[in-house]
Amino acid sequence: MELIVNGRSAYAYTGGKRFDPGLPAVVFIHGAQHDHSVWVLQTRYLAHHGRGVLAVDLPGHGRSEGSPLETVEAIADWIAGVLDAAGVAQAARVGHSMGSLVALECAARYADRVSRIALVGTAVPMRVSDELLGATRDDEPLAQDMVNIWSHSAYAHYPSNPGPGFWVMGENLRLMQRQAPGVMHVDFNACNAYGNGLAAAEKVSCPALLVLGRRDVMTPPRATRDLLKALKNATVAEIAGSGHALMAEKPDEVLDALRAFLPDAAIKA
Repeated sequence: MELIVNGRSAYAYTGGKRFDPGLPAVVFIHGAQHDHSVWVLQTRYLAHHGRGVLAVDLPGHGRSEGSPLETVEAIADWIAGVLDAAGVAQAARVGHSMGSLVALECAARYADRVSRIALVGTAVPMRVSDELLGATRDDEPLAQDMVNIWSHSAYAHYPSNPGPGFWVMGENLRLMQRQAPGVMHVDFNACNAYGNGLAAAEKVSCPALLVLGRRDVMTPPRATRDLLKALKNATVAEIAGSGHALMAEKPDEVLDALRAFLPDAAIKA
């Protein structure tokens, strides 16, 4: 689905169903150096079970026009523009990594437009090491290798990655390589510079879910302690055997967590 946001074309995957703004809406927000495709299992299921799904490509990513936005706050405002363009008054937000910070900021800035938030692979603050941040600026292939290794709990996944012909780490590397040069540094710098996380969390009144990988070394579960104290209505789903790339490593478990968290929706033909 193509939308016009701030005068530029923006792409949103709708899960294989025509988007219906009358259904309970869920906006999926990808992380740094990614696009909408990281949500393929979760979005298809929800779109075929009574939800209106918008899995966006952020500006400068995937099929969306423009330059990558430089701050989490700017991305949160852009997401509000996506809802306007799609004719949606209120929606749940589901964000991974950088996208989780955006979902959090959205809930603080646009409380009446956010029904609930799910923060997948999150941490507040989301600091990036000087070594990695420098590599995103000076040596993207090195930075991509670093992120790919640190994002996954294992080099190979059982059984069969988790299906024949599917290689979790190879797919993630290729996805990162598809993004335009310079996007990676803008994204990781936005994560590192975002300092409003705890203040935003204190303003959030809607239900919040944290979906955390027990073996995540990029955003380890312990990095959410202050966030959980600041949020008024939060629950945690910790997924065993997963690193930071939860949607690829444990797709069914992530979907189960989201299904339990999102309100039931009547299936509409």
